[in-house]
Amino acid sequence: MASELRSAQWYAGTDRNAYIHRAWMRRGLPQDAFSGRPHIAIANTASDLTPCNTHLGEVAKSVRDGVHESGGIPLELPVVSLGETQMRPTAMLWRNMAAMAAEELLRANPIDGVVLLGGCDKTIPALLMAAASVGLPAVVVPGGPMLTGTFRGRPLGCGTDVWRLSEEVRAGTLSQQDFTRSESSMIRSRGHCNTMGTASTMAVVAEALGMTRPGIAGTPAPDSRLLEAAHETGRLAVELVAERRTPADVMTAASFHNAIVALAATGGSTNAVVHLLAIAGRLGVPLALDDFDRIGSHVPLLVDLLPAGTYLMDDFHRAGGLLAVLREVRDLLDPTAVTVTGRPLVDFLDDAESWDREVIRPRESPLQPDAGIAVLRGNLAPDGAIIKPAAASPGLLRHRGRAVVFDSIEDFHARVDDPELPVDADSVLVLRGCGPKGYPGMPEVSNMPLPRKLLEQGVRDMVRVCDGRMSGTAYGTVVLHVAPEAAAGGPLALVRDGDWIALDVPARTLTLDVDDSELALRTPNKATVDGFANPERGWERLYVEHVTQADTGADLDFLTGSSGSVVSRESH
Repeated sequence: MASELRSAQWYAGTDRNAYIHRAWMRRGLPQDAFSGRPHIAIANTASDLTPCNTHLGEVAKSVRDGVHESGGIPLELPVVSLGETQMRPTAMLWRNMAAMAAEELLRANPIDGVVLLGGCDKTIPALLMAAASVGLPAVVVPGGPMLTGTFRGRPLGCGTDVWRLSEEVRAGTLSQQDFTRSESSMIRSRGHCNTMGTASTMAVVAEALGMTRPGIAGTPAPDSRLLEAAHETGRLAVELVAERRTPADVMTAASFHNAIVALAATGGSTNAVVHLLAIAGRLGVPLALDDFDRIGSHVPLLVDLLPAGTYLMDDFHRAGGLLAVLREVRDLLDPTAVTVTGRPLVDFLDDAESWDREVIRPRESPLQPDAGIAVLRGNLAPDGAIIKPAAASPGLLRHRGRAVVFDSIEDFHARVDDPELPVDADSVLVLRGCGPKGYPGMPEVSNMPLPRKLLEQGVRDMVRVCDGRMSGTAYGTVVLHVAPEAAAGGPLALVRDGDWIALDVPARTLTLDVDDSELALRTPNKATVDGFANPERGWERLYVEHVTQADTGADLDFLTGSSGSVVSRESH
């Protein structure tokens, strides 16, 4: 067994290098720790500056116990942590860096397998990208959502209610004082956002991909059952090494099919699209933007959670969680997809009960019959754009209006509340310069706040078009991930105030009603170009020079694919 372990390449033998590797790692470990016992890294994204992940140290202890119990050697490995709420200009700028750093650390160290601990939005995607590229046996433990906070007796959905309450302040229907009071009520416990935002969605997606122990996604962070599941995952990690089951064995085309079904049925975040595309790119799985529409567009929305519904993540867990949802749409799943347990995902659905039919609707009475993310194309988005119909206003899914254009997020903030802004409820708000290259990093700004004068008139939604992203906790009729982005020569850079824009979600089109001949004569204005990122050095420069567009996952061009786990040269 020892010679079969990857870690034996460091520890086996009697020469000077093997001595060095063993001696510096002894620190109380017995001699047999280096002969025949798998070394399991616990890749931990805990950080005080990633508040949603601060509890992962406790989770890591339970994983450690499980690894020990099964004869493995647990080794905690801190990796880059990305806090969605704290990092400027956007955490998405560093997703690829976190993935690259984690990949290199996993490859460079004497480990045989890895348990991936993530929670906040970008941490699970980055870890899955890394694991896919290095190819060692891997399994995810999601950190779990926080418990529901309340304000004046009403549940608060973190993220979603920030957008809602802040708009009410701007509309004059909520005082600034009450808005501030709600702040201390929103975050009740440890854990990530309690809506079906990106963090919850990526936990669901990781389970649907087969990369978690089935049944763990959505377990609240303070719930003791999360620690139990973490302990059992530690045991499983040792088993994965023994059976040589790698991410490529689990995350197949069938698994991505099931992830898209889960994304639609739960009303998950649009951000999952760009993350799944990036993960597939690391594996060489042929996943394309149109697959999200082809597979997911006719999947019913069954989960009544904010931002598309009413309830919150601890309700979802109480009601039966993801497996109960997937049981309702079992006929839409690919039964060949396996999980890290080695068993097919569908094997875990027979006993999955829905305990609250308001939270998890039966197949015959969904919230919406066709709820998957829609992919739009047209002369305004030649390479595609997306919209989440489940979070949009039905009356705006077919709409034609005149463009009100903002050349940068700073331009938007400076003018959106100007009483003289030529905007009405039928206008289409256009924000550009927010794509992967332009910002840089694709910020969550596409769900633009509405102009104050329209809020005061009672308007609560408008069509908005942007080359950036929006928070998974957000809602509204928002067209996002427009590709190519303005900074990459996309037509979005050529839109002018007053141009007619036609959105037709049923027809899957996004059209700028300007003749091709006229568009060919237009060039981006100076304000647009001046708003594009132009970093001189460091990661931002590397990112801007190499990032791909949203329709292929916004990974770096030299990071797509994998390099495996082989390291050919010794360190001494």
